[in-house]
Amino acid sequence: MVFLFRLLSRLPLPVLHNLGAALGWLIWLLSPTYRRHLRENIAQAGLADAGRAAIAEAGKGIAETPKIWLRPQDELLALITRTTGWEHVEAARRTGRGVIILTPHIGCFEIAGHYIASRMPITALYRRPRQDWLAPLMEEGRGRAFTLAPADLSGVRRLIKALRQGEAIGVLPDQVPGTGEGVWAPFFGRPAFTMTLAARLADTGATPLFVVAERLHYGAGYQLRFQPLSAPLSGDLPARVAQLNREIEAVIRLCPEQYLWGYNRYKKPAGAPDPQ
Repeated sequence: MVFLFRLLSRLPLPVLHNLGAALGWLIWLLSPTYRRHLRENIAQAGLADAGRAAIAEAGKGIAETPKIWLRPQDELLALITRTTGWEHVEAARRTGRGVIILTPHIGCFEIAGHYIASRMPITALYRRPRQDWLAPLMEEGRGRAFTLAPADLSGVRRLIKALRQGEAIGVLPDQVPGTGEGVWAPFFGRPAFTMTLAARLADTGATPLFVVAERLHYGAGYQLRFQPLSAPLSGDLPARVAQLNREIEAVIRLCPEQYLWGYNRYKKPAGAPDPQ
């Protein structure tokens, strides 16, 4: 598997995206659970028209991973053909309080990490994958772009330290947290167990910003879009978490076919309270 992973990393991006589109449909056909999650989630969002494209885009996300993890950074940066909104990051840096980069599961969010890392230090939490063979590849790939911190309390402390040093941190705001690390908040009109980490980190005075790395057609590369929240976070913790979910919804609507609709976003973690 490691040999195949490294071999795939050397293929041109258009080839990987063509293979990935086919892989996306294969997974759709072979996995009833994935099929159900994708259908239900995209219907819940009222974006069913993006369904067919989303199947192919999910496969592209898998197929492009070897290249994003293993190829030299200058090669990856050359795949980014357009960037907008970087001035928002620069403005946040000038405050000296750090930047919280919010990267929902949309597009090629990992290539955004390389772009940011080429301009400023960035730290992100890391959880070892279940597949032992994948762990060294993931660490090699992500470790080139990010300073990796363990996904535990010590890792959160390292995130806070990075912010206090005026650096950037990366957070996946739509990842289902563990018990005790989230609250129920509406996501496209349905309660979803949502992490509180991003909202709590914003309490440090750091500036939260979204980044979307959209795949271009025919493997032509990526365009990055950095954008601030539409309004500062306000209210108590549940209100701020709900506000972040609304912001994520707006980001997803920018290119809904590239969101990871097959992700089990509405699952209830073991031990989590029932939604109110």
